[in-house]
Amino acid sequence: MIIDFHTHPCFAGSPATKEAISPIIAAAKIHGIEQIVALGDVVRYGISPSPHEIRAINDDTLALMRWFPDVVIGFCHLNPLHDEAFIDEETKRCITDNGMRGIKLEISVNGRDRRVNKVLERAESLGVPLLQHAWDTTIIGDRRHQTDPADVAVMARRFPRVNIVMAHLTACGLRGVQTVRDFPNVYMDTSGSQPFSGIIEYAVEHLGAKRILYGSDIPIRDFPSQLGRITGAKLQPEQKEQILHKNAERLLGLNATTD
Repeated sequence: MIIDFHTHPCFAGSPATKEAISPIIAAAKIHGIEQIVALGDVVRYGISPSPHEIRAINDDTLALMRWFPDVVIGFCHLNPLHDEAFIDEETKRCITDNGMRGIKLEISVNGRDRRVNKVLERAESLGVPLLQHAWDTTIIGDRRHQTDPADVAVMARRFPRVNIVMAHLTACGLRGVQTVRDFPNVYMDTSGSQPFSGIIEYAVEHLGAKRILYGSDIPIRDFPSQLGRITGAKLQPEQKEQILHKNAERLLGLNATTD
């Protein structure tokens, strides 16, 4: 059993049709991935999608959920720069009415910006996790938009009852692990760049296996290399099970996993 917590089946304006997406679903199944979390096309409309564009992104995810109901778990893509009324309306449409199981934030604004609070408040009221794109800004720069692990720590401190998934373990690096170590509501997904040895083991040592989630970032990366960083890590089998599916089940409320 494997759940991929970080995927973009619709990406860079690729056609959102069942025929176009089917090869990704088939490839996932070949590699034992039974379910994927679809985070929307985060590049098609640039840094700050309009309300109309946000609806279009989420419409594509809703279509994936209809076409592949046993495989695709949708997250509601949002832009914190929009007003609270639209955010409430869109989360109701996507999550309450149509069964999405989380919220996705990209690079519209830095995560510590106070305008993000209304999205975190919505995640808290709905009881769903929020996945925040994050990157070590000593490498990538531009803190106006890029959210650094230190910014995720601010989010976690402000909203301790919201489960925040900090995306891109490899891109956040060892510094990122240390930055969020003392915030038990912060999880990390394993996507971001190509694998290098030792980082999964380091994250497990300092965060515990229960706070790590497997993610591929398909189609930017590929399933074999991203799975290999988990299966080839020097971990106990039960730790790999937690990373590959049990933690996702618990966060998403799929099977009431408790161990």
